[in-house]
Amino acid sequence: MKKLVTLLLSLALVLSLAACGGEATPDASDDAPASSQNEESTENDNTENQIVFEEVVAIDNAECAVKITEIDPDNMWGYTLKAQLENLDELHFIFTSPAFLDEKPKKAQREFYIPRLNRERTLHGSEFEIKLRSEFRQRAISQECAHWIREKARFKSNKTMEGMTGFLTVDSDSPVAYAPVNGFTREDLGCDRGGRMFSMINRVDAPESKAYLELFDQLWNDQSHLKDVTDKVLESITTAYQENSPEFLYFYALYNIFGSFLEQVNEDDLPSEANGFKESQVWNKLYTFQKDAVIAIISKLEQYNGCILADSVGLGKTFTALAVIKYYENRNLRVLVLCPKKLSDNWMTYKANYVNNPIAGDRLRYDVLYHTDLSRDKGFSGEIDLSKLNWSAYDLVVIDESHNFRNGGDVDNEGKENRYTRLMNKVIRPGARTRVLMLSATPVNNRFYDLRNQLALAYEGDSSEWQGKLDISRSVDEVFRNAQKVFNEWSKLDAASRTTDRLMQMLDFDFFQILDAVTIARSRRHIEKYYDVSEIGKFPTRLPPISKRPPLTDLPGAIFYSEIYDDLLSLTLSIYTPTNYILPSKLEKYAKLNHEGKNHLTQAGREQGIRRLMSINLLKRLESSLHSFQLTLERIEQLIVQTLDTIAHYDPTATLELNDLSGVADLDADDQESDLFTVGRKVKIELADMDYVTWRKDLEEDQHTLRMLLKAVSQITPAHDSKLRMLLDTITEKIEHPINPGNKKVIIFTAFSDTAQYLYDHVSAFAGEKYGLNTALVTGSVEGRTTIPRFKADLNNVLTCFSPRSKDKAALMPEGPDIDLLIATDCISEGQNLQDCDCLINYDIHWNPVRLVQRFGRIDRIGSKNDVIQLINFWPDMDLDSYINLKGRVETRMKALVMTSTGDDNLLSPEEQGDLEYRREQLKRLQTEVVDLEEMGTGVSITDLGLNEFRMEVMEYAKHHPELENTPGGISAVTQAQPDAPAGVIFVLKNVHNEVNINDRNRLHPYYLVYLTEDGEIVYDHLSPRSTLETMRQLCHGKTEPLQALCRAFNEETRCGEEMQLYSDLLEDAVLSIVDAKEDSDLDSLFRAGGTTALLNQISGLDDFELVCFLVVKEG
Repeated sequence: MKKLVTLLLSLALVLSLAACGGEATPDASDDAPASSQNEESTENDNTENQIVFEEVVAIDNAECAVKITEIDPDNMWGYTLKAQLENLDELHFIFTSPAFLDEKPKKAQREFYIPRLNRERTLHGSEFEIKLRSEFRQRAISQECAHWIREKARFKSNKTMEGMTGFLTVDSDSPVAYAPVNGFTREDLGCDRGGRMFSMINRVDAPESKAYLELFDQLWNDQSHLKDVTDKVLESITTAYQENSPEFLYFYALYNIFGSFLEQVNEDDLPSEANGFKESQVWNKLYTFQKDAVIAIISKLEQYNGCILADSVGLGKTFTALAVIKYYENRNLRVLVLCPKKLSDNWMTYKANYVNNPIAGDRLRYDVLYHTDLSRDKGFSGEIDLSKLNWSAYDLVVIDESHNFRNGGDVDNEGKENRYTRLMNKVIRPGARTRVLMLSATPVNNRFYDLRNQLALAYEGDSSEWQGKLDISRSVDEVFRNAQKVFNEWSKLDAASRTTDRLMQMLDFDFFQILDAVTIARSRRHIEKYYDVSEIGKFPTRLPPISKRPPLTDLPGAIFYSEIYDDLLSLTLSIYTPTNYILPSKLEKYAKLNHEGKNHLTQAGREQGIRRLMSINLLKRLESSLHSFQLTLERIEQLIVQTLDTIAHYDPTATLELNDLSGVADLDADDQESDLFTVGRKVKIELADMDYVTWRKDLEEDQHTLRMLLKAVSQITPAHDSKLRMLLDTITEKIEHPINPGNKKVIIFTAFSDTAQYLYDHVSAFAGEKYGLNTALVTGSVEGRTTIPRFKADLNNVLTCFSPRSKDKAALMPEGPDIDLLIATDCISEGQNLQDCDCLINYDIHWNPVRLVQRFGRIDRIGSKNDVIQLINFWPDMDLDSYINLKGRVETRMKALVMTSTGDDNLLSPEEQGDLEYRREQLKRLQTEVVDLEEMGTGVSITDLGLNEFRMEVMEYAKHHPELENTPGGISAVTQAQPDAPAGVIFVLKNVHNEVNINDRNRLHPYYLVYLTEDGEIVYDHLSPRSTLETMRQLCHGKTEPLQALCRAFNEETRCGEEMQLYSDLLEDAVLSIVDAKEDSDLDSLFRAGGTTALLNQISGLDDFELVCFLVVKEG
């Protein structure tokens, strides 16, 4: 037959003919019709909706009579047939279309390894079997049925594509045939109406029926058309009662849950191996988890035009992206890499024909430009002439540190431009189709809009096409508006309630649909738990961070930190805001003073921004080193002296040229990325148009304060610089008492290049004289330096000699020297693998806590050979609250100055206050623990939200395990409990009637996962599917064989599945937890505007759910 349901194979091929819900008539006449009109019978009909059979037999060429002797309405089976079946001699059955064959029929269209032979899947799945499974009887019944089939039955399949019509025949003294029979479901046989208006089956009596029997015999013996598949059928049946491995059950659950995704996968959206990219050097340097990401990224780029790779620090996003680039370059497509300037050397190396390029053989040819180049129309960026560049010709744009574009911009308003709008309108929208791959460990700061703005680069600001592809009910913008509203509500909860699980329960299905479609985010914890780290090594153990708080100096009577801070707060820094002093009568003359044509940044706005940056920067410089602080004081004081001299020699015709007064060299790498410094390098203001008298007075006051500070700090020489002395002591301790045997390596990070040079001068001399160790300096702004004579100290050479194992020094520079001490700025805080080192010192505490985690990520990487690693932080000599409040005090001071000059009554905004609180909380944590990047936000990391990794996991598994398609439902496995996964059971259920997905909150609907303990306590409810799936993966990963000891214990407990009362009760608890959630939601809806969902659906409990599978978790 074309279809055969598990009713046959779980003791029900024949049983399905009887289970029609009424009472059979054993002594019905021979000419009783074998058809059923599924309409109400007349009032005189005493057997409504019944089918009456005298003898019904699946095709058999031997004596085979199955009589329905009675139907017991109080019995859950509704019949008593076991004895009758035992009396049968033989059952023969033909599949009229190919089924259970090793050779799959040729497919009509290109598909991706997902079996579509639904006739095999229909061995299970009827409503009747749903009830069997929900009652946990399938395992026991299948076991009996398999035994019976081994003794009595044989199955053959049509192995051609020639059609065959289905029929039944009874071989007896008076043969009877029934035709046509299109299948063996209750609907096909007319026992249930289902979705059909009627079912018509004709009964054919002798002598005409003999032709059917002769035809069957002829077919049965035709080896050219039929193949014996009894073993295959039996294998499918026994799956329901054999012991399953935990890993197989895990993937079987995923296969069901994500089946629709697998069926939608188009081979054209997946990378073709014929492309050759899997033979590349970069591909073969990837770990398995990176290869998984590459395949997924390419699929997303082809389907949705964009993808965000948000793997955590230390997981090799750069190499993953390089493999994607190689794939597209092999297709002869043009690729652009947009990155911060500090990362450009890294990207340039991987395309260069250098001996220190580990993938030089791949001959990558992508272009590299800086984020800031988007604000330029002319000049050179490296060797690229921006005035001639065809921005719109790129087929793939890779944006490193894409979170720099998270603030978005008005891409459709020509009056306002920033880097974001220029990227959209110059690169992505015009010309060729442009795919966008975004790399960022922090794509979300504290707003989901951050994510939307980055994704908009992929859909070019028009999300309508995505809406159809993603099958979401609202526009992408509306989905994110709602998600942001939910996030804001969640943020107001108390700390105990503000959990990731709570947020995930509040967000709706559409948001997760978008997230899963276009993001990939794995954490360190994820890789450790779910991948085989034996191929790549382990993450090292983090020792608790060490905090150092050196005083300013040991000189008696010297100035203190607090005194310096008070003096800094008194500065107006009016040297940076000359437009504040333009006479009111002359303001109109300069009203339109702005930069770069369309750029909305006015000169006044730029000046206010620079003053704010420079005021905060004075604090940062002081925190970094006295040397850097003194340099900045001298530079500002010199600017004031020059300006006062211009005013003193007043000439009415003189023009004041404001040539880049910003002092960019004094800023850290993050501040240098500001748009403030890409515009307005030359602005002219006539002195005659200024209130220069007032300006001179303000400048003189600042000059006096600066000179007092310079006098005080200049007395503190390096010999009395307590912070420098403590650093040298720390290095001594590390070298003389290594953290890991024989490892003397130390990285010292600072935010400022002049601090780095100051440290290099003193540390290199100290380490060379005392220990004979080599020291190197890399800053990104000056040429690298080392203590090694005649050594070319470029970035890659230095890092290769500092971290020889991770940088493959043996292959690239086998004769190269060893470097043990590295002093660096944040030019290497991202994108570098330096895990040979086991100790990292933050000589200053970066004002962005995320940067501190990124720095530590250079040595806290998978594959490290170090057992433990150490983080050491140098803090200012003051309590943390006072330290954090400094920035707030400076911000308030600057805002007060703006208010005085402009009348704008705008002190610290709630967002700025929130930023200070965020900084306070994170820095408190960093004093006592090493924090993962995904834990840094006050919000939540997208690594907590996506489910895509599970889809890609089962997609790969299904390639090599076609048995997933043929496995009947209701299977189980037993695995061992773990400390964070207590004994109990995990149910995977399917909602049959689509009635319980409250407010679209279950992202897996119609599938529901519930994890309960043996006592019925909910560990994870159905609104926490990610947590449940992660736990299942943790419990099942690598367990490819049944755990025999646990299986024996389970079988003894349940008498091989006969006594399942405990699990039946737990199943009921699981379903009730889902139903109760709906009822609670219905009640809540009574009090919401827009009506109620109450009474719209009827949920009766177990009957509304199919049991897909379950995982028993037992103590070992």
